Amino acid sequence: MHIDPYIVLGSAVVGLLVGMTGAGGGALMTPMLILLFGVKPSSAISSDLVAAVLMRPVGAAVHLRRGTVNRRLVGWMVLGSVPMAFFGAYLLHLMGNSSSAQHNIETALGAALLVGAAAMVLRYVLDRRTGESRAAVVHEITPHPARTVAIGMIGGVIVGITSVGSGSLMIILLLFLYPTIGAKQLVGTDLSQAVPLTMAAALGAFAFGHIEFGVTTSLILGSVPAVLVGSLLSSSAPDRYIRPVITFVVTASGLKYVGVGTTALGWILCSVLLLGAISWLVYKRPWSSAARSEDVATTDITPRPDME
Repeated sequence: MHIDPYIVLGSAVVGLLVGMTGAGGGALMTPMLILLFGVKPSSAISSDLVAAVLMRPVGAAVHLRRGTVNRRLVGWMVLGSVPMAFFGAYLLHLMGNSSSAQHNIETALGAALLVGAAAMVLRYVLDRRTGESRAAVVHEITPHPARTVAIGMIGGVIVGITSVGSGSLMIILLLFLYPTIGAKQLVGTDLSQAVPLTMAAALGAFAFGHIEFGVTTSLILGSVPAVLVGSLLSSSAPDRYIRPVITFVVTASGLKYVGVGTTALGWILCSVLLLGAISWLVYKRPWSSAARSEDVATTDITPRPDME
């Protein structure tokens, strides 16, 4: 069994993003294994699923401890996702090494992720204009059982086939079914429902898939510590910081799955980051006297620990 240090490093980066956003696991990990390390697609999907069985519970445990998980939503989603994950793994087995079938699935999924990312940006702009808050806490969310089970079923069958869906796609569906949910609750709930889902899909991978244990071990060594750090950040960071990261990761996933090359994807994401930084500077104008005065005022009203 060979442990690849480069796979360990790459999986650590992806694990950090998963812990921060709940998205990007299979959508980034699987393409990384296939495109950068030459792992066979079926083996990459199966190894990623098995590694996720250890990675996602770590992130979910952090959010459960900090009370950022809606357990009722988790229950309804698992009811739909677990049976369909087995079905998706069986479909992957039937497709065998059919690259055309997997390519069509990945392209459709990538298009859906890009549409979802664009809708997230639009919703953010509308919320800014109307002043509407998207920061409801766990007990303020009323579950919609039938639609939540449907989200679980959609994500389950897709994650069984492609190892994607328990994060990137399902987090978008959750956001639009429960538009007031806060980012912390969104990430914590998605990570928690992904635990039994990935376990079911991993059992299907053991039964029908082709697991490379060296690749799987490398993924675990890199991703598990990183997802712990990412989850600690997401469970305490303000909503306004988490949502843009979620949107960025979902966009990257979608672009990769519609067939954008690695080099082109790198330039596109760098351009997006640069454009975002410029937009923030134009909007905030940190160099202006008004912005500095606001910062001073905020600092003055912040109580010191010895005054509490």
